[in-house]
Amino acid sequence: MNDPQLESLLTAIAISSGLLTAPSSSTPTQRNSAFQALDQFQSYPGRIAACLDLLTRPTLLLHHHHATPLPLDVTTPTKLYALGILQEFLKRGYAASSEEDRLRLRSSILGAARGLAEATEEEAQSRILSMKIAALVADLAVREFPQRWGTFVQDLVGEGGIWSSGGGAGVGVKICLECLKLITEDCTDSDFNSKASVELCMMERFFISTTRRNDILLGLNETSHLLLHPIFSLLSNQYSSLLQSKATLQQMNAYLASQSRTPAQMTAEERAQYQHQIEIRDRSGAMVADALTTLEKFCQSMPLDWMFTVQNGIDYVSALLHLLQEEVANIHVLAVACLYQLTMRKLESEHWWRLVGTLPGALYEASVAVGRRAEERGLPHAHCVEMLVEQLEFHRAVSRMGSTLVSAHVAYITSDKEVGCGSGAKFDAVSTFLRLLSEMATHHSGVVCGEQINTWVGLLRDPAIIKTKVLTPHLSNVLMAYMKHLVKIRWSDVWDESHPYAALIEESWDSEEDYDEWLGNLRSKASLLFRSISYAEPEISVTIVHSKIQSLLNAHSTGEPRDQINPQNNELTPKSTACLEFEGVTQPLDNILQGLPSWSVDDGNYDAKRMKIRQTIKPLLAELANMIVAWNPHDVWLKFRRTLLLEALKHYWKYDPSTLPNGIDSLLVYLSATDNPPRESLSVDVVGLRKKVGVSIVAVAKVVPHLLVPWLAQLSDRAKTLLTNGRLSPTNEMHLYEFLSCVATAVENAVDRSNFIMDVLANAVRTLESPEVQNAISSVDGLLSFMGIAQVASDPGCVTNPTFVDKVTSDFSAMFSSLNQFLSVGKRCHEAARARPNGGLPLQNLPLVIDESSSNFPDEGPVSLNELAINDPFVPLWPKLLPTLIRVLDVTLGVWHPDRQATLLCNNIQRYALAISDDEAYLATKQENTTGGVFGEGGTAGSIVSGWDRRDRNLTPKWSGWFNELRNNCFQLLGLLSAQRVLYAPEISHLYPQLVSVVANPEHIRSMEHRHLNQYLKQFIEIMMLSCPATLYQSHLTAILVPLFENMKYRLQCSWDPILRNAASSTDSTKPLTSESCTDAVNKLSTGNVESWLLAYYARGGLFVGDLDSVTGEAAVEKARVELTRNFSDMIQSVLALKGGWALVLANKAKEEQAVKKNDPSKLTSGPRNQISQVDGPVNADGTSRTPVQLHLDARRLLRIDKMCHFLLLENELIAGHLVVTIVQCLEYPDAYSCRRCTRICHRILETVAWVDRYTDLIGNRLLSAAVKNIVTEPKWMIGRPRRQSIGHVIFVIRCSFMRFLTLTLIGSMNATIGIEWDMINIIRDIYGRLTLGQYFLPGGQGAGMQQARDSNSARFEQSRVVDKPLQGGGILVAPSDLPRRIFMQIGISQEDILTLEKCLEEKRSAKEQKDILRDVLRVAADKLKESEGLFNRDDDNGLLGRANLNESLLHRHARQPEITALPEKLVTYSMVRKAEEKVVEADGPWHGNLFG
Repeated sequence: MNDPQLESLLTAIAISSGLLTAPSSSTPTQRNSAFQALDQFQSYPGRIAACLDLLTRPTLLLHHHHATPLPLDVTTPTKLYALGILQEFLKRGYAASSEEDRLRLRSSILGAARGLAEATEEEAQSRILSMKIAALVADLAVREFPQRWGTFVQDLVGEGGIWSSGGGAGVGVKICLECLKLITEDCTDSDFNSKASVELCMMERFFISTTRRNDILLGLNETSHLLLHPIFSLLSNQYSSLLQSKATLQQMNAYLASQSRTPAQMTAEERAQYQHQIEIRDRSGAMVADALTTLEKFCQSMPLDWMFTVQNGIDYVSALLHLLQEEVANIHVLAVACLYQLTMRKLESEHWWRLVGTLPGALYEASVAVGRRAEERGLPHAHCVEMLVEQLEFHRAVSRMGSTLVSAHVAYITSDKEVGCGSGAKFDAVSTFLRLLSEMATHHSGVVCGEQINTWVGLLRDPAIIKTKVLTPHLSNVLMAYMKHLVKIRWSDVWDESHPYAALIEESWDSEEDYDEWLGNLRSKASLLFRSISYAEPEISVTIVHSKIQSLLNAHSTGEPRDQINPQNNELTPKSTACLEFEGVTQPLDNILQGLPSWSVDDGNYDAKRMKIRQTIKPLLAELANMIVAWNPHDVWLKFRRTLLLEALKHYWKYDPSTLPNGIDSLLVYLSATDNPPRESLSVDVVGLRKKVGVSIVAVAKVVPHLLVPWLAQLSDRAKTLLTNGRLSPTNEMHLYEFLSCVATAVENAVDRSNFIMDVLANAVRTLESPEVQNAISSVDGLLSFMGIAQVASDPGCVTNPTFVDKVTSDFSAMFSSLNQFLSVGKRCHEAARARPNGGLPLQNLPLVIDESSSNFPDEGPVSLNELAINDPFVPLWPKLLPTLIRVLDVTLGVWHPDRQATLLCNNIQRYALAISDDEAYLATKQENTTGGVFGEGGTAGSIVSGWDRRDRNLTPKWSGWFNELRNNCFQLLGLLSAQRVLYAPEISHLYPQLVSVVANPEHIRSMEHRHLNQYLKQFIEIMMLSCPATLYQSHLTAILVPLFENMKYRLQCSWDPILRNAASSTDSTKPLTSESCTDAVNKLSTGNVESWLLAYYARGGLFVGDLDSVTGEAAVEKARVELTRNFSDMIQSVLALKGGWALVLANKAKEEQAVKKNDPSKLTSGPRNQISQVDGPVNADGTSRTPVQLHLDARRLLRIDKMCHFLLLENELIAGHLVVTIVQCLEYPDAYSCRRCTRICHRILETVAWVDRYTDLIGNRLLSAAVKNIVTEPKWMIGRPRRQSIGHVIFVIRCSFMRFLTLTLIGSMNATIGIEWDMINIIRDIYGRLTLGQYFLPGGQGAGMQQARDSNSARFEQSRVVDKPLQGGGILVAPSDLPRRIFMQIGISQEDILTLEKCLEEKRSAKEQKDILRDVLRVAADKLKESEGLFNRDDDNGLLGRANLNESLLHRHARQPEITALPEKLVTYSMVRKAEEKVVEADGPWHGNLFG
């Protein structure tokens, strides 16, 4: 490159980098010309030689440019540009270079690195260049070292290498450290990247083949002694220099102090010397920090011997421990980071004991050093706020490192004999280390103790550690520390700096929101910690919590210091100190009382040690309960806190109910609490207190109902008094009814129980039987008039008339509250019935021996109400309630009939009765209630009915919520009717046709919105199917499921078709109905074309969103569509035993079979491997306790599971046809959540019906076609790991707001879905095997294919022995079908390839091999399809409905080859040669065996 070319290149670089800023030299034309010149240079044949020449020049100056009279230094941008071209060449053209060219390139790069190190001091520009050259050297090394570049380490750190250039303490050292760090990262962290090639599109760096990485690591390990010695010497020398400069600075400060001068009063010469020492200190600290950054990578990935071996004065662990004292350049934090990486690895026993034994001493020395620094700075002590702020990052890192060291190596504690016996050096070492952690937990910043909570929980849940008592001395500190940090910090005190540790708190959390999130996480984790401490050391726990509450009552019982007062009533607020303190102690009290072992509080006989502990605990608990019960605060918020404390006592009252009556009496008093002074309407605080009291009395009654039975008469009288005074809200009344029903369920006599429940609900019965309610539910018009909707047609202003609003609201509240009281009481009675010894079965004497093969259970059929009432006292009320319930549901669903909708939508006010509520609009866009909910900042209150919300005195915004409440209440009551088995009782048989005429009314079903149908499926249909006796499937399920499944097929198809058909044009058809677009819908209905209206109705999910904004409205439509699909698939999974309680039955059965097969009874008492079981006796597969009655329940569920599969798929063609077709369609809908669950359902379908001829076309054609299409078209929504940058890109490409929400929804489901393509391939495998190859599989398509033999007289296969047992694998099609072959031929697979495929599938029958074979075949088909579509070599991104690219596709996941492959030269190291020679010597040695045997 001649001088003019060089000048032209430098000019282009100067302009593009912004060095030439004069207007005459930075015009757009000149900048474009400069960029074009730089682009052209990158294709210049001699660019590599030119770049190497540029790198070797010490300076590059731009002369003779009109924009600058003086030469312009462009050295740094030019060398960066040259290095970029060289780095790109390494990726693209280096592999094809000759050996001579590679050597020349390597020599030039090394020369440039040495030149940079020798020519410059440490500056910002030289640091940038050094990092770039380091990356280039690292890229070169991973391609050449060690086979082709055996002298790499010597060239790096040897004599005359980069390290020693410039004196061995400047840029050269930084280049070497950075280079080693990059190589370590590339060769260790790229393991995951090489397997998950999808992520590589997010990374600029390459990935390396496994062989190449191994060779590099072997080479580094072989030369580790050459690397570690200079790094250790660097640490030693630079740290010594650092200490010397600090000592000199200290002497200078002392000298100035002796002359009564400050550093600001130094002379010019003194200031120069002072500044020189500061520069030495900072430079040395930076060098140490750089070395530690590289060492951190070594600690993370390289052999542990590198750090732990002590040889020739090199001891890295001791050095790291010593560096914990140094704060310059954050050296102490970096040292902790290195130690943390070591603790994250599996350490040898001696290494672990070394760290445990030496860390406390090292940290003590570090604390002494902090004390010296505090003294030098004139601070009072090392624990003052200023020093705590300065040391926070270090303290947090040490806490995390120390807790990880323990939790990752618990086995060394449990297996050591000295620790086990509680004495000896190792016991002392562990105890000292735990004391260190417990003392750190008392740090004034909660983030420090937050790092340890998982460790303490893990230790406390390990029975072996609990037995050693090594934790006992430290649990007091731990318990008090976490109790202290549960008290919420008042953030206003931090803002105004009145909090004593305000600066520390601001350093710990970025904002109040950040702190609230942290506190929520801490509280959730602390629950298990408190329970575990209480279980392990009850005496310590009770003593501490007793002392804490006693001190709080002494200090704050009357609200002192009465700060943060409400000026309106002079009462405390939630932010008052007293309220915050009592709030912080509530959770510890509840968890500690809950975690107490029974022996510590009951009256049993135990060993002397336990008896002694109990003698200490019980008086403290009695005094604690008396203190709380006797406390009588006057402030509303203190009453709120006392309510929580009283609720926590429910765990203690189980053993000592002496204070229970007084406690319940106090809660009932609070249930009717009022403001002081009284107000016309209750304040928000009092309403909140009442609600909490209601929840609390129900919670207490659930735990100790039997202890309240003796006071049942008094409680009933008290309840009647509260109910008749008219001051209770509907919510309070509901809580009171629930409380009484919980107590009533503990009454021994079944008749008395039922009578009491009937007495409790007498008012609700009278309300529902009143003429007003009966008239309201007699017709749709009656209901509309009852809710004030009909009157709007003649008087629009009535919706804001206070008198009319109050009357309608009161009437509706009375009706709804009555229904809600039935629901609440019924649920409580049902829960109590299931908790009885017989598990709720209508049999009083269950047999001791269960015949699991029996299909004849006496209760598996219609059971009379009298028998059901023995367990459930609510049952006798159903004959009175059910007729009313049927009519309420009928008229409620009738409001949504098309003719009614047409009428209501015409009216500007009545139309809002059909709208979604503000709360539903909020849920469509919000997932977390962190901004005040629907009424908070960013909430949707007043968005449906513009300017009005449900809290206003206006009926219009209330209607939508009322209809939701009424409808959901009816569905839940029907679910309760089914769960209590009343639906199948003979006494209800005359009402069953009426019920079916409503719940299975085709007009009702097709008129429901998606959101209505969601509740219908979850709250009624699923419960009905799970609770129905197997003998009643035909009589009770058929009439309801046929119209439902028929509508679901049509509804889902209409909902998703606009999305599948054309995503870009689907916006209009899927927009929700708004106030502005009502006219179009009314006009469509007025023509009488209901079917056309239904298409649009289902496309928008049936939603009318009123005045809601378009973006939120479209989000609500998408939410409704996706939720309906997911809920339907979840329901089918539940009834086919693929999730939920029925799936647990199958898991328990498999667990029992495994225990018998392996002759290992311990498996019956062990839960999942990822859980620590604290349950004595048998446990379920999910780790929960397995009760004796569960054997009887599971036997009946097994029968139902088998019968349900047969009923749904083989007994009724209408049910089976609609169901299977719907599931097949769901496989094509772009929602990964639903698709994955439908694949599981498909396997169950195949296991049940694959052997049936009439299913062959449906399975072999439609189902297989859908699965194959999903694989060969490779839609993005199916890929397991989406590209991160595609989110923004998709939103950019698909601009409409509707598709934006669709995109975000689908991405959310994709992020939670890994490998759905494999699930789809497994479907193809299952179909092909059963229909064509005569292979069947384990449930779920798992396991190897089990090949059936062919009939000797024909081409047919022998049927499997489990053909009628789908839960064991099911059957096959004995007459092989050609349909799968035809499907494969239609996608471009030749006949020869199909024959080869089938041969491979028959020879290789393991699941992995068969799926790999199918993937390879389908990849060929996908490539042919893409070639026909012209999609090869295109990087288009058509959104989530488009085709995945090569990096994303499962079919091509292994198509991308590593950029850096293994070298052809075989690696032979000195260690390998030595080991080989030792083996030869050993083999040739004398034989000393016994010659005569």
